[in-house]
Amino acid sequence: MAYSEALAQRVRKALARRKDLREIRMFGGLCFTVRGHMACGVLGDDLVVRVDPEAWEEASREPHVRPMDFTGKPLQGFLYVAKEGTRTPAGLKAWIVRAVRFAESLPPKTKRKG
Repeated sequence: MAYSEALAQRVRKALARRKDLREIRMFGGLCFTVRGHMACGVLGDDLVVRVDPEAWEEASREPHVRPMDFTGKPLQGFLYVAKEGTRTPAGLKAWIVRAVRFAESLPPKTKRKG
């Protein structure tokens, strides 16, 4: 599945000041990592966000949001936000801030040997 380059550019712009940002292509989309942890991404026209699993159920009921699932089973902590939920700069920023805060709360990634 291709991803929206326009949405990817908006995410890049929102995260431009981060020195710890990395982009990774995965599952036909684009993933943005912070401190080595996935924060958000773009898949099709959707923003993919990673949120605290304890807040996932509540967040999944917000407008224009649905649980992320590749196999028919929702992936705890990951959500799709439809383009209607990211149409405005404020809407996009709110989701990115939420995702980055969660990624920053995780312990630092260690490099794999090998």
